[in-house]
Amino acid sequence: MALGFLKYYLFLHVAIFILFPNSSHAADHRVANSNKHVALFVFGDSLFDVGNNNYINSTAGTQANYWPYGETFFNRPTGRFSDGRLIPDFIAEYAKLPLLPPYKQPGNNHQFSNGANFASAGAGALVQTHQGTVIDLHMQLIYFKNVKKVLEQHMGETEAKKILSTAVYLFSVGSNDYILPFVTNSSFFQFNSPEDYAKMVIGNITDVIKEIYEAGGRKFAFVSLPPWGCVPLVRVRNPAGECMQEVTALIKLHNTAFSKVLTKLEMQLQGFKYSIFDFYNSAAEIMENPSKYGFKDGKSACCGSGQYRGVNSCGGKRGVKEYELCSNPSEYIFFDAAHPTEKGNEQFAQQMWSAAPSIVGPYNLEALFEQV
Repeated sequence: MALGFLKYYLFLHVAIFILFPNSSHAADHRVANSNKHVALFVFGDSLFDVGNNNYINSTAGTQANYWPYGETFFNRPTGRFSDGRLIPDFIAEYAKLPLLPPYKQPGNNHQFSNGANFASAGAGALVQTHQGTVIDLHMQLIYFKNVKKVLEQHMGETEAKKILSTAVYLFSVGSNDYILPFVTNSSFFQFNSPEDYAKMVIGNITDVIKEIYEAGGRKFAFVSLPPWGCVPLVRVRNPAGECMQEVTALIKLHNTAFSKVLTKLEMQLQGFKYSIFDFYNSAAEIMENPSKYGFKDGKSACCGSGQYRGVNSCGGKRGVKEYELCSNPSEYIFFDAAHPTEKGNEQFAQQMWSAAPSIVGPYNLEALFEQV
């Protein structure tokens, strides 16, 4: 008799769930799914650096710890190259995580269950890019391995493994490797064809991806390199003020080759999932049609000097003391000569989070965070 009652009880509950999927049973299921804890580990350069360079022997060129950086959201400079929040800040918010502090910030008590931000302004995939004044990608990998050890010591190997295997690993890297030679008139390309140079940059990034995979990482997110040939910093170096085609060609070469590498990794590494945001075309579209996206100017910086405010003088600490500052950064895509405003960062983050596969794929970040 007890067995018959049990069968009836189970049948009744299954029937309720099927007939009334929006009942509290189904709602509880959805809430449980939406509350999954997924950590975020951030690697890269100034587009993602939330202040790591404040705590290293860096230079004014790779630091943003002075006014007017941070003027809108934080009301103080934090080390972010913007008037406010960066893309990883918004991604953390969408993923219901707190803002990740800089890994190098003293006294963050090694609370890494939410992830960590290792990004360093000026860093590249190559060690020689701004060597000695930034945290290059290889050193960021070493810091990540240190975090892995801390998690294992504090939580045990099983829990640490769970955090690392479900986490999302977010990258913005490679830009400085291509921009630095043009900005400094150096001879990085003297002994390499553009194809060989790109292969070297991508090879370094691929090595880091594989090491994180070996450490347990499975879900990776990347931004393609944006249209650096058209940012104010580069435009101002062209007498006509136009985009610099040599830079554009290199960026496109990198983006095409890197996309192919990710496709290969997906086939080679079991469980490897990735998202890549078409930063290049998304930014180019907004720069060409700013009013369509709520901006007034898509070519000039809010802060700087010279044509398009493309002289990198924002804050007056990079060799040029005089600079102009706009009254409303949200009218501009660029805050300084090379970095987006908070409004620009928010729009890019929204696209990374939930846009269609034509803009971000094969997964968008919302889907990647949902993957277990």
